[in-house]
Amino acid sequence: RAEAALKAKEERDAAKAASGKKKEEPKSQIIFDIKPWDDETNLDEMEKSVREIEIDGATWGAAKKVAIGYGIQKIQIICTILDNKVPSTEIIEERIVELEDYVQSVDVAAFNKL
Repeated sequence: RAEAALKAKEERDAAKAASGKKKEEPKSQIIFDIKPWDDETNLDEMEKSVREIEIDGATWGAAKKVAIGYGIQKIQIICTILDNKVPSTEIIEERIVELEDYVQSVDVAAFNKL
């Protein structure tokens, strides 16, 4: 019985290898909290400027506005990265902070391996 199960497993493994499925690159999903200077900062323009940042291996996803308090909102935006091409979040954070007309600060709210 154990031999039959082992043989079946070997056949499945061989079939997987033969199917030529490429192993997916390791990815991570990061949620950034991007805080504006004040309640008069145009969040739509801020989001547009963030999405214009192009980094090889990084893809922007969904974004939403979240209330902080005193009428100020921040943007939470998802960025999916290929771990092999984007070794750390610092590269992305530095590029976002360069948008100094809109951005006061950037924090990593969540970091998940996919």
